Amino acid sequence: MASKTKIVVFKAKELIYTGIFILLGILLILLLIFMFAPSKESKESKQTSGYIDGTYSSPLTLGENELELQVTVKNGKPKSAALKHLNKTVKTMYPLVEPSLEQINKQLPKVKNVDEIKFDDNQSQYTNTILKQAIKNALKDAKK
Repeated sequence: MASKTKIVVFKAKELIYTGIFILLGILLILLLIFMFAPSKESKESKQTSGYIDGTYSSPLTLGENELELQVTVKNGKPKSAALKHLNKTVKTMYPLVEPSLEQINKQLPKVKNVDEIKFDDNQSQYTNTILKQAIKNALKDAKK
């Protein structure tokens, strides 16, 4: 059994051109990956709620009384809610308003959405619903 030796001849120019084209192809693929892959900044910006900092208000009617609910937004997130024009008469007629607002203020900075706020007791469910809706109305003006 005799084996025939084959000799393959490559020209230096062909090797150099092939190497350059392979390198350019790899660079092009990397460029496309970095251009179209989502960046960390875009992921973080999607996670924030996207509110403009400031104080926003919404009217709130309890019986014949007109109140104003003010929501404070800091760093793109709602931080607190407060009732303006809350007098002794309203406090007496609606005793669950203040405790419900305190519960909301404890949870508001921690939740991503106002709908995620949970309440312990079912007695003030109507009051809680009214306050949450007023907060949502105030935050409509704060959206970017």
